[in-house]
Amino acid sequence: MKDETLYETTTDSPVGTLTLVASDAGLRAVLWQIEREHRVRLGAVEGGPVDPNGVLEAATTQLGEYFAGTRTEFDVALDPVGTEFQQSAWTALRTIAFAETVSYGEQARRMGDARKARAVGAANGRNPISIIVPCHRVVGSDGSLTGFAGGLDTKAWLLDHERLVRAGIHQDHQDAKK
Repeated sequence: MKDETLYETTTDSPVGTLTLVASDAGLRAVLWQIEREHRVRLGAVEGGPVDPNGVLEAATTQLGEYFAGTRTEFDVALDPVGTEFQQSAWTALRTIAFAETVSYGEQARRMGDARKARAVGAANGRNPISIIVPCHRVVGSDGSLTGFAGGLDTKAWLLDHERLVRAGIHQDHQDAKK
C-alpha cells in the first residue's frame, strides 16, 4: 500500500464538495470538506495522475445519480482500508436498504454479536466511503441522529432525501450547509 498510486477528484453535491480518492483496485474514500487531514493520511495528491480504471468517473456519476434521485444502490468498485472488524462493519452497512435506518445495536446483531454496538459505532465512525457505504443510515437506539463525519444536518438531509426519493417526491436539492 505504501508505494501505490492514489487518484483524487472533487465533485460538488447538495451536501457540499466531496473529495473522492481511488486506488487501482477501487474507491478508497469519499471525504467531506472538513476531512482534509484524512486525505493527507491516505497519501492522495490533488492534480495527480488520471485514474486509468475510471473508478473516480464512475463514482462521480453514481453520486450525481444518487443526488438526482435516480440511483438507490451503488456498484462502483470499492477499496476501503481498515481492520478486519471495520471491514465487517462496513460490509454490514451496505446491507441496510435505501431509505431505511437501523440502530448500532441492530447492526451489531446482524454482524453476530449485539453486545458490540459501541465497537460498531467506532468502526462506522472510521468509514472512509461516506454515502456509498451508508453509515448515515445508522441511528441511536431511540431513533435519534448520532455522530456523522459530515455533520448531523447533512445526515438528516441524506435520510430525508432518501425517504423523498422512495416516496417518489422530487426534492429541491438545496445545499444542506445553508
